[in-house]
Amino acid sequence: MDSAKDPLIFDAGDSDFEATVLERSKETPVVVDFWAEWCGPCKALGPVLEKLTGEYGGRFALAKVDVDRNQGLAGAFGVRSIPMVLGFRDGRPVASFVGAQPEEAIRDFLAQVLPSAAEEMVTAARALIETGDRDAATAKLNEALEADPRCDGALLASAELAAERNAVDDALELLERITPGTPERQQGDRLAAKIRVGEAEVGNIGALEQRVANDADDHRARIDLAHAFAAASRYDDALRHYLEIVKRDRSFQDDAARKAMLDIFELLGSDHELTERYRTDLAKVLFS
Repeated sequence: MDSAKDPLIFDAGDSDFEATVLERSKETPVVVDFWAEWCGPCKALGPVLEKLTGEYGGRFALAKVDVDRNQGLAGAFGVRSIPMVLGFRDGRPVASFVGAQPEEAIRDFLAQVLPSAAEEMVTAARALIETGDRDAATAKLNEALEADPRCDGALLASAELAAERNAVDDALELLERITPGTPERQQGDRLAAKIRVGEAEVGNIGALEQRVANDADDHRARIDLAHAFAAASRYDDALRHYLEIVKRDRSFQDDAARKAMLDIFELLGSDHELTERYRTDLAKVLFS
């Protein structure tokens, strides 16, 4: 197959790998074939990969990397023997194999790289959300979870919809089921933090401030004040009062102030100035 005439089959190298493979794989999976002209097994494997690229009709693209011309990439991905094939999805490698393989084994490899039926339903559901049809999206996500109860994308999208309709308990339960260590779990943890931070009512901030001014050890008033500041997105004020509670009585309400601080850190992100400042202050209190 002439890769120059097929947009699904293309050469990639050191200079364009990020754009042609990593970024493209966020939309469509990309299979990368590390090969060389002198490699006999590479010449046997290449046509099989190209045939399957056509057969799968756009479900993945095939990038061919000549290791002799792109030694930086070969080193970056630990290519020690060729042919070596990596499958990329969402900007990261998800499966690999080394050496010429029979077609059946390559199909098994592709099954690891390509979205499952449940994941394709999630994509369809998110498209429905974009059009505003949340009822149809919910139905599609329920179908995805019936097909695969552990589908992280379906759990996350379902939790987002539950949070939108203020079904807080349902949203948190769905988020807890997402696989730890995955990008979906990272997004889910941030959503869970946002939900918990926003649960408190804003309340009468002025009255609560007066109660705290009258009695600095009124932890009930202080934590209500901190919750109110957090719900109003006044995170600096919220963190200041949460930290004061940790200083005075860490065990108050089952360590609620420290846990609330961690939720705000998650919500703001690790690089936020408030996160960096108050995380340091919290560590000094906890470990002094």
